[in-house]
Amino acid sequence: MIAMFNTTAWNRLRYSLYAPLYDLVADRAFRRARRRALDAVDWAGGERVLIVGAGTGLDLCYLPRHIELHASDLSPAMVARFRARAESLGFDFVAREMDAERLDFPDGHFDVVIMHLILAVMPDPDRGLREAYRVLADDGQLCVMDKFQPDGHSPGPGRRALNALTSAIATDITRQAGPLLSEAGFVIEEDQPVMLGRLFRALLARKASPR
Repeated sequence: MIAMFNTTAWNRLRYSLYAPLYDLVADRAFRRARRRALDAVDWAGGERVLIVGAGTGLDLCYLPRHIELHASDLSPAMVARFRARAESLGFDFVAREMDAERLDFPDGHFDVVIMHLILAVMPDPDRGLREAYRVLADDGQLCVMDKFQPDGHSPGPGRRALNALTSAIATDITRQAGPLLSEAGFVIEEDQPVMLGRLFRALLARKASPR
């Protein structure tokens, strides 16, 4: 069942359907978590920033204005809403429809890559993080916020059974942040719980070494 729904095409369809209602569900609930995750970033003027899986732009309120902003999302409906919000907030930006597992950017292009609430829904999060690693500058920062299974603990039968349902309608609840980021070549510098105990975590990471 999980494999049936764990596809790029399904994600594009469901998030196009979710787009009109997305803010009602995800805005207020994640405000504090988004703010805490982005407050951990060491911001500097003129940085080139990429939001992967940008959605309707709910991260925008917590970003500095003095950046070169790029955004990507799989869903055209989400990109349209992101553009409207970014324009209303006065950002200088480029937003494009794009698969997070196949980013259309040069190597080492960004100073900051933001991945909020996307690793748990991607069909192949390993590939998505390798792409983030590729487009991030050697001294760049990766900002992640998502729900994760505790590192070093395999999901039990109950969690696996529940995951069959949650993966179909929303998200995978069995992924582990530490192994995912480490395998992609990142070193975690900060790891803080931001919501529902330690279910939702915000992580700041950098490249372990150039690849």
